[in-house]
Amino acid sequence: MAVEASDSNELAGFGYKQELDRSLGSFSSFAAGFSYISILTGVFQLFAFGFLFAGPAVWWTWPIVFSGQFCVALCFAELAGQYPLAGSVYQWSKRVSADFTSWMAGWIMVIGSIVTVAAVAVALQVILPQVSKTFQFIGSDADAGTYVTPDGAKNAILLGTFLVIFTTAVNMIGVKLMARINNAGVMLELVGATLLIILLMFHFHRGPGVVTETLGLGEGHSWGYFGAFLIGGIMSAYVMYGFDTAGTLAEETDDPRRNAPPAILKALATAAVIGGLLILFALMSVKDIHDENIGVLGLPYIVKQALGSTTGNIFLIDSAIAITVCCLAVHTSCIRMMFAMARDNRLPFGPQVARVSGRGKVPIVPALVVGILAIALLAVNISNQSAFLALTSVAIIMFYLAYLCVTGPMLLRRIRGTWPKPDHGPYFSLGRWAMLVNTYAVVYASLIAFNIAWPRRDVYNAIGPHHWYFQWAAYVFIGSVVVVGAIYYYAVHSRKPIEVLAEHRSRMDLPEPAIAEVAP
Repeated sequence: MAVEASDSNELAGFGYKQELDRSLGSFSSFAAGFSYISILTGVFQLFAFGFLFAGPAVWWTWPIVFSGQFCVALCFAELAGQYPLAGSVYQWSKRVSADFTSWMAGWIMVIGSIVTVAAVAVALQVILPQVSKTFQFIGSDADAGTYVTPDGAKNAILLGTFLVIFTTAVNMIGVKLMARINNAGVMLELVGATLLIILLMFHFHRGPGVVTETLGLGEGHSWGYFGAFLIGGIMSAYVMYGFDTAGTLAEETDDPRRNAPPAILKALATAAVIGGLLILFALMSVKDIHDENIGVLGLPYIVKQALGSTTGNIFLIDSAIAITVCCLAVHTSCIRMMFAMARDNRLPFGPQVARVSGRGKVPIVPALVVGILAIALLAVNISNQSAFLALTSVAIIMFYLAYLCVTGPMLLRRIRGTWPKPDHGPYFSLGRWAMLVNTYAVVYASLIAFNIAWPRRDVYNAIGPHHWYFQWAAYVFIGSVVVVGAIYYYAVHSRKPIEVLAEHRSRMDLPEPAIAEVAP
């Protein structure tokens, strides 16, 4: 109780009263970040994409992406120790950048998260029908394991809708139930992924040198294999993000200044090690590296081929559990982002969006809004698979841009000598490596965002008739989101200071830490 009171007092120092249920421990904080990344979701869903375009050598993109994202995570860890607040990226950006930048960071994260909820929910179609054709409620066996065929897309919507309804209900009940489900799911994922790696070791057909094979996939690219490598590398970039979720639950975590920073770093590092080994051992275990099914059915196909249908299905079920908790974590993170912005009166209908239920101590309206909009996006996949694939690809770029809204201004503050603050205290610090780490984080994220956004037909308009607006979806969609957001911001908020809504304002007689002023 004393720790909780101290955490609440610190929260009051930022101008907010304690409303959310502060009941999460250090493992729950780690689990939130790990389940968002979710190796058994991302790698199972995207391995086929990476292999199809870059072959076995796509493995090298994994450590490259990890090196950049870990530098981003180090920057976030430093901020999490200083600002243990719900809303992570929005709150951190608010402290190191101009008001417009922080608002845009939150706005982009909200839109990207809603799209990601839908994208993760669709992943069930990749797994469950390959466990049993019983889960292919719509279509034939030929549609099992894919959501790019018309009937496969319809079945994906059905399975995805069930999952989104589940995550919405759990988030409306309370964070304790969410944490119990998430923690259990993460434990199963950790155990399952570890066992899968061990079992694959007994089915090797080649050595680790397989990661040097390109299968001639550089032919036809103007940049040779490097061009293929850039496309295949999108797989790794798609998986390793969302670790900031370990910080966005700060107002529900005990002693968040000390627990959140290591949780962010451990979530990413653990996922990177497990994912890297899983991809490597899968490549070493496949019987025929030239098998065309690898680029179509991906990791589920390799696992069942190596371990047999029964054992393989057990791990596919574990993957389905991982997808469930991943979707739950994404949903939860988006709710906290909307709550944080609405509490500052920075969203339409702020008082209603930020209202916290009395019993569950959770924001109900954001949970419903995210669920309804995610299901609406799922419906897009019924009539136009190209549109859905383009949207989900674009969503990843939005996270990288939102991250840049934190690391970019943070770097400028370092250059000007205004970060870290004199009263940084005993909390996580990058020390003498700060400038190097922060610079690499900004350069890396900028290059990755540019690479993903490049208008490649193979990425944004791979199926169905060709349309320029699908191929240029990154610029069309994100440009529209930014323009709409900018119009709203300058019409409503540009002349208004950030002011916490009265019903959410701390009643304790504590000064609110000043938000750093940034020179225009």
